[in-house]
Amino acid sequence: MNSSSQSESAIVVGAGIIGIACAHYLSKAGLQVTVIDRGSLAGACSHGNCGYICPSHVLPLTEPGAFKTALKSLFNPHAPFRVKPQFSPALWNWMWQFARRCTHRQMLAAGNHLKAILDSSMTEYKRLITEEQLECEWQQKGLLYVLQTEAGMHEFSKTDQILSDHFGVNAHQIKGADLPAFDPALKPDLAGGFYYPDDASVRPDLLNSQWIARLKQRGITFVENCELQGLQKSADRVTQLTTSCGELEANWMIFATGAWSPQLSAELECRIPIQPGKGYSVTMQRPTPCPQYPMLFPEHKVGVSPFQNGYRLGSMMEFAGYDTSLPPHRITQLKRSAEPYLRTPFTENEQERWFGWRPMTWDSLPIIGRTPRFTNAYLATGHNMLGMSMAAATGRLIAELIQGKPTHIDANPFSPTRF
Repeated sequence: MNSSSQSESAIVVGAGIIGIACAHYLSKAGLQVTVIDRGSLAGACSHGNCGYICPSHVLPLTEPGAFKTALKSLFNPHAPFRVKPQFSPALWNWMWQFARRCTHRQMLAAGNHLKAILDSSMTEYKRLITEEQLECEWQQKGLLYVLQTEAGMHEFSKTDQILSDHFGVNAHQIKGADLPAFDPALKPDLAGGFYYPDDASVRPDLLNSQWIARLKQRGITFVENCELQGLQKSADRVTQLTTSCGELEANWMIFATGAWSPQLSAELECRIPIQPGKGYSVTMQRPTPCPQYPMLFPEHKVGVSPFQNGYRLGSMMEFAGYDTSLPPHRITQLKRSAEPYLRTPFTENEQERWFGWRPMTWDSLPIIGRTPRFTNAYLATGHNMLGMSMAAATGRLIAELIQGKPTHIDANPFSPTRF
């Protein structure tokens, strides 16, 4: 492909953060890009997440002990990591494949691939935020993991050791007595914390809206409420998309459809083993005192995101299919989970209650690359809980693959052909 040619066109299906990033890099490569979405732009998981850009998250979900935790959760509707009892052969096959990968060796192998794409994304974001002048509360304040108990400190120190020894991701350990001096919003009786200074954070909705605005200025077309209804195919190419807005044609088709991706499996004639992992968040008025740093509480599995004009608690991982309920007890649970740690864990002035489905793969790696059957159809999905963190590198990889260029990091581990 001639990167300076304007004759090449691409359609990106899905206007979440992954689709936005793909559109950005494809446009930079000289393609005419149209982005369609079945709903509103960046309205799903790209909207209500905690906004972490976190190279410290190199360890996959497939870690030893994760499957046992999942099985226990069948009998506990309040578990933060939960599998809802259900008859779903696809889910139980996914769980079986997931369980097979919950080994130390597989964890380190997946971690190496995740580190490559997370580090790349951080580099890309730093350039993007400056070049595009994105006003999105970008902060390089790091990420603070806070532990309530000595047992929690002991357990997390093992994780920290793996991060340091195998991946060169280093933290500053903070004693419990020193935590209130580090961040006055924290209670004085906590066991301690681990501070990863190289992480960053954004306000997700601002990043999405600002980036989309820049891309529109560049001539990229965004079409909301445009549902993909079918694919027209000829030989080894997808020739046309049938949508609720009519027939669309382009040289290249990129499917960045998140947790909905498995519904394209038959049309694209390839396996897309993704399960929706439901998460929740509640955004409210800032408490006093408000945390100065983004935080995670591993023992209660809750994340804290302080914004300039708001404050978000987010967490949970529910394998409950495409369940659209927003149970009040889950929001209450989020608030209560922050109580052991923060002097003022929440405020009553709520701005938004939210849920979204994360696209979970059984090996914790995203799916990025050409479909096995069609030469012009690409997948950019399956980013698990790290879509915001991995988006920039994913967009760059898609553009490199479509141009036939050498990729800036090894893309093979993310290929759809691995299934």
